Amino acid sequence: MSYEVVGITVLWIFLYGYLIVASIDFGAGFFSYYSRITNKKHVVHNIIQRYLSPVWEVTNVFLVFFFVGIVGFFPDTAYYYGTALLIPGSIAIILLALRGSYYAFATYGAKDSHLYSFLYGATGLLIPASLTTVLTISEGGYLFVENGNVQLLYGELFTSAYSWGVVFLAIVSVLFISAAFLTYYASRAKDKPALEVVRKYALSWSLPTIITGIVVFFLLGKRNPEHFSNMMDLWWMFGISFVTFVGATVLIWKRRNYGTAFVLVMIQFFTAFFAYGAAHLPYLLYPYLTIYDGFTNEAMAIALIVAFIGGLLLLIPSLILLMRLFLFDAEYVEGKK
Repeated sequence: MSYEVVGITVLWIFLYGYLIVASIDFGAGFFSYYSRITNKKHVVHNIIQRYLSPVWEVTNVFLVFFFVGIVGFFPDTAYYYGTALLIPGSIAIILLALRGSYYAFATYGAKDSHLYSFLYGATGLLIPASLTTVLTISEGGYLFVENGNVQLLYGELFTSAYSWGVVFLAIVSVLFISAAFLTYYASRAKDKPALEVVRKYALSWSLPTIITGIVVFFLLGKRNPEHFSNMMDLWWMFGISFVTFVGATVLIWKRRNYGTAFVLVMIQFFTAFFAYGAAHLPYLLYPYLTIYDGFTNEAMAIALIVAFIGGLLLLIPSLILLMRLFLFDAEYVEGKK
């Protein structure tokens, strides 16, 4: 396996970690605000806060690793994506800052502020929508490159059915992943009223998630036939994704094994996410950039691979320890400490 493939695989693992951890966080923000305006805050708010309190500060670690790594391994990505995503990227950073301010004020100040609660919920949907711009642009046709200048074609981006499909898929996926986890977490806390509410959230967002995924899959066929053809060659991975989705939904519907259901949700997105990424190779940006174009030198590649694998081996045990101390501690989950 070449250094290029090893490098992008390690980065994709970090991005998948961010997909799961951030989705739980973003979805929890939306559900927190939604429960407030539907007069169910007293039912689910405590569950959400008990989860967020110990983990919100580590949510973006995966994202930082990914962006540092993508520029380190593939410096040319900074030229193409950095120029094109100046405005969308700036918006995402502002939204992340607003979300961080909510955590600070909710912890140390205005806990019942309706404004901060609204910003918390809104950013939970807007951040994933803005970040998916990168995946959309990578399919090609959204950039104009001439004489060394890179321009993002905003008209094409905002009028593309595929672009909006990806945005909607990101939002419904975030809500489904988050609701599935909160269902498991509420069951661990033995909080039956909260469990009933978040269980309904999970079931409500399950069907939109799979339908949107299928629609976007075929929209990609029109947008990028080469990528679509490669994905069809990996049909068995998408088959596993669909089977695990059905299994998770059935378990939640039957009120059984919520922990197993969430593991199936993780497998669902793992197989689909890695099938999408594998089919995208060798391109990082159609048709301008592949993983072999402008790859860093061998010495730097080895150093980065060792550093990132080491970081992954350090990060995973740290998260496991965090979960054992807080998320999976019976007394903490049940609100006894």
